[in-house]
Order: sequence, then structure tokens, then C-alpha cells
Amino acid sequence: MSVNARLGKALKSLLAEGADFADLYFETSSSHSFVYEEGAFEEISSSSSEGTGARVVRGESTSHVHAPGVGTATGFSCLDRAASNSGLLLPPCGGSDVRVVGVEETLAPPDFTFFRDVDGRIRNGSMWVKQVSMHLETACRSFAVFNSEDTFAGDRRQYTLFSVEVVVEKGGVLQTGYESEALSLGSSDFFRKVSPLKVAEEALARALLMLDAPECPAGTMPVLLSGEAGGTMVHEACGHGLEADIIRKDFSVYRGKIGQAAASPLVTLVDDGSLPGLLGSGTCDDEGTPCRRNVLIENGVLKSYLTDRTSARMDGLPLTGNGRRSSFRSIPQPRMTNTYIEPGETSPEDMLRGMKQGLFVRKMGGGEVDPTSGDFVFHVTEGYLVQDGRILHPVRGAVLTGNGPDVLFKIEAVGNDLHFLPGMCGKSGQSVPVSDGQPSLLLHSMVIGGAGA
Repeated sequence: MSVNARLGKALKSLLAEGADFADLYFETSSSHSFVYEEGAFEEISSSSSEGTGARVVRGESTSHVHAPGVGTATGFSCLDRAASNSGLLLPPCGGSDVRVVGVEETLAPPDFTFFRDVDGRIRNGSMWVKQVSMHLETACRSFAVFNSEDTFAGDRRQYTLFSVEVVVEKGGVLQTGYESEALSLGSSDFFRKVSPLKVAEEALARALLMLDAPECPAGTMPVLLSGEAGGTMVHEACGHGLEADIIRKDFSVYRGKIGQAAASPLVTLVDDGSLPGLLGSGTCDDEGTPCRRNVLIENGVLKSYLTDRTSARMDGLPLTGNGRRSSFRSIPQPRMTNTYIEPGETSPEDMLRGMKQGLFVRKMGGGEVDPTSGDFVFHVTEGYLVQDGRILHPVRGAVLTGNGPDVLFKIEAVGNDLHFLPGMCGKSGQSVPVSDGQPSLLLHSMVIGGAGA
């Protein structure tokens, strides 16, 4: 009997014992990380791992067991313990021990000789530079998943991320510029497409721009969000509220609102894990469901939620290919992949010309979000005052405050551009790579924190 047949038979036998669902997940991974600060390497680390996770679902109870190793013997052992925890008996599974996932090749350490050169050139680029920090991370993961519904699937994913943070100081005023690039490529291919120096120069330019900028005035005003600002606000303030486990726990304002207006008619919000080259993409999710394009909001109307197998089974929802886990040690949960607002028909230039006054946001920074309500506070790392359709000057200290679901109704123009920004998304102690995207968006009003706020 083949390995696939043996695993499939064992998983299906648990259904006869009373389980509702069972799966086995085998994974190998490796990574390298470099942190360079103050002209020296602060951290260099490499890691590799392999392991198996077994899950048995019975009613609303889930048992998950994991162990190192990716052989069939490890898989059957984990499955036996998970079944026992659920009060079930796994029939004997004979046969020799066979590796289910090939050994993930050890990633070749990236060429990191450029760090010192980039650091020197950035420091020589301005007398105001106080600190230069760089981070390079490259990772590769392969997995195979089997379940009691005759699914057998797998994927191999890799990514490289490079980021630079530059701190400048003048007259006791500190400003920070940050820039990053990430692609679903190994480091060699990544650096054929990405210039580390260019990334660092953009971070320096942003820090210097804000250094002499006046404080942003506080108040309510129109806001033009550049596509370059990325879709962080939509991801954090709206996207998590569309994940089916959040919906089920009644932690989301979108609960029970399928078919109702959820945004301006100009807004179509999509999550698509099948887009090539983006960090959230793959051939299938971590439960073996094919990745696909999911329209969450169409022309302002709420259409669907993001599901994994558990939420889909318990709530009678379709599978969307969004069951994701950070490793074999974790249970899958509904997660975003590449989430974005589809581009519209208005050029960013026309949006700007139509603004009598307001704030133009080119880059967003970090912030805080209440996932239950969607209330948010986001810092602007590059913003400009606008008057009579013209950019006046940069401002610093701007803070966007509001409510994610409400903001979607305030969109009065959607740009014909579309930009994606990569990132790592955290949820329930797990972190997975994602991409957030948006075109330029004109909002008729937002509350801006700034000077005098």
C-alpha cells in the first residue's frame, strides 16, 4: 500500500470512530536572519526544523498534537495521541517508516557584504544621521497535508525581506525613516531585483524630509491616501473583522451583515492567495484547500467571509483557501493572504486637484487597532498639507484616527493605481507573511491628530 493510501486510510478510519474531521500536516523549513546596527552585526542567526502536526475534530472540540520528524511513524504516533485525546481509537497502522516531505534544502547564506557599504554611504549622505539599522531575512518552507476528506496537497514557499531604518537628529528633534522590500524569492534572485542602497536612500530621504517639517495641524479634514501608503489600514481595521472565527465569536461588526452595505459603492475588497509573486500567495492553504480569489465586498456590499475548514464546517460557509498556520506546531485559523481594494477609474492627480484643503498621506507607519470595533490610530510617516489642489509642504506628527468600517463609507474616489506592501501579520500568537494593497483613496473627512491635539 502506498504512503498516501496508508495515511488516507488511517485518517478516514477516525470518521468511522466518531470524528468529524482529521488531518496530518508535515513540514520542513529553514531560514537566515541578519540584523546590522551601528556599523556592526548585532545578530546573525540560522534555523531549520521539521515536524508533524495531527489534528482530530469532534463536535466543537479539537485535539492537536505535534512532534519533530516528518516520517509516517511520527505521523501515525501523533494521530494516535490526538485521537486518544478525543476519546477515539486509531486502528493499527503497519508498514515501514517513510519520509513524507523531502528534506528542505539548507538555504545558502545570503551575501551580506553590502551592509557595511550601505551603512557608510548613508552616514556620508547627511550630517544629521544618528543611526542606521538594517534587517535581512530569508526563509523557505515545504509542507504536505493529508485529511480525512481524501485531500492530499502541498506547497513550497520562500521569501526574502530587507528593511532599513534611519534615525536623524537636528536641534534635538529626532525623526525616523523606514523602507522595506519583500518578494517571494530566494536572496540571490531577490537582490537581482532590489537594490539595498536604493531602499536605504529612500529611508534616509523620508527621515530628512520630516526633520524640518512643521507639526501637522489637528482637526477634521479630507484625506488623500496614496496607493504607496499600502493597505495596512484596511487590513488591520477591516480585514480581520471578515475572518470567520472572529465573526463566530461575535467580535466583529460584520457579523450577520452578508448582503448589506459595508462600504462606499466605489469599494470592492478582495483577498487573493493565488496572485503570483506576493508574500501571501501559494498553490493551496495550509489545509490543502486551493488558494483563490475571494470577493469580500463588491461595489460596497458585503459578500463573504474568509474561512478555514473548522469555521466553514461549523457555520455552513464555503471554503475560501484561507486556513493558515505559522508552523506544524500550530492549529490553522482563518487568515488573510493578499488583501486589497480593487483600483477604480480616477487618477491620483485628479484626486489631488479636486482637494481644496486636506492631508495627503504618502506613507503610513505603525498604530493600534481594536479588532472588535475596528477603531484605529495610525501614525503618518510621510504626509503633506494640501490647499487648492496643490501640495503645500510636508508635515510631521500626523495621526489618523477613526473606525475602519466607517472609513470605508467615507471613500469618495478610488484611484486607477494599485500598490502592494509586504508584511507579517500576527494573530493569536501566530505570524504569517501577507501583502496588503490599495489604490489611492480620497476620503471626504478624517480626524487628524497633530499639533494642539
